[in-house]
Amino acid sequence: MDLDRYAADAAADDAPGEARVCVVAARPDTFERCRQGVYPAPRSYDRTREPFEYVAFYRTAPVSAVTHYAPVTARTDQRRDEDGPLSPADWAATVEPFSETAVVTVFELGDLVPLDRPVENDLNGVRGAWYCTVEELRTAGSLSELAERART
Repeated sequence: MDLDRYAADAAADDAPGEARVCVVAARPDTFERCRQGVYPAPRSYDRTREPFEYVAFYRTAPVSAVTHYAPVTARTDQRRDEDGPLSPADWAATVEPFSETAVVTVFELGDLVPLDRPVENDLNGVRGAWYCTVEELRTAGSLSELAERART
C-alpha cells in the first residue's frame, strides 16, 4: 500500500475537475522516475501527440491500481545517448525493456498527487493510454468504471 496520501507534504489534489488526463501503466522503475519528475514514452505512441494537462499512473506493483496523477509541465523530445531529462540509467530502466526506439518524448512532471481513493483493478489493468477528466478519475470506483468513461 502506498502511504503518500497520508504524508504531511503530499501535493494537494486541487486540479480542475474538467482537466484532461492521460492514464498509463507504470512499472515500479518507471513510477520511481515519475516521482523524480519524468515519464518517457516512445515517440511513436499516440500519447506523445495528444493534448492533456495531467498523467495518471496505473501501478502494476506493489498495488494494481491508479494511485497518483501529476501535472505535465513540459514535453521534451530526447534521442538515445543525447543529453536530456533522462539519464542513461533512466533510459536503460524505462525505455530499453519495452522498445528499441531511438527517440522518446519525456513528459516532465510536477509533484505527484496521491488519489484519496485509488482506482482498483477489477479488469486486466491498463493497456495503452486512456483519456478522461480529473473528476472522472477522482470518482471512479474501479478500472471497469473508469474504462466506461474513458476514451482510448
